[in-house]
Amino acid sequence: MSELVAIAYDDEFKAEEVRLTLAKMQKEHLIELEDAAIVIKNAEGKVKLNQAINLTAAGAASGSFWGLLIGTLFLCPIAGVAMGAAGGALSGAISDIGVDDNFMKELGETLTPGSSALFVLVRKVTPDKVLEEIAPFGGKVLRTSLSKDDETQLQQVLDNRGIKAEEITA
Repeated sequence: MSELVAIAYDDEFKAEEVRLTLAKMQKEHLIELEDAAIVIKNAEGKVKLNQAINLTAAGAASGSFWGLLIGTLFLCPIAGVAMGAAGGALSGAISDIGVDDNFMKELGETLTPGSSALFVLVRKVTPDKVLEEIAPFGGKVLRTSLSKDDETQLQQVLDNRGIKAEEITA
């Protein structure tokens, strides 16, 4: 089962930096993400979602391939590509995997203008190594499906920005 973590940042670009850091760690097998999306609330207060995967484009590409293949069988490849792309784009547009878009927009409305939030669904994680990498970015935990203790620990790490306990007391 995946865990949801939503973290808010004080500027519009910080959430994207953290997502790129998590993507790098995923290649190193330190974390396994099911989904990672960003909500940005610009200076004018407009909320924008940035999905990791554009399902409409992916559906259109897949549909074009299958349309070409089927169209070739029936001696009408151009029409097959067009119909396949349209069908694939439509199915991609109505599909919603990962974090619910309405949930992200709703939380995005609570952000202050000029800020962003990162929403991740985490399947597996090596907590000590991942927390060490994302701690310097700071952030405020908005919502999680973690236990209260784990959520509190995450917020403490983000508040201290990776400073070790012995460094705080010194």
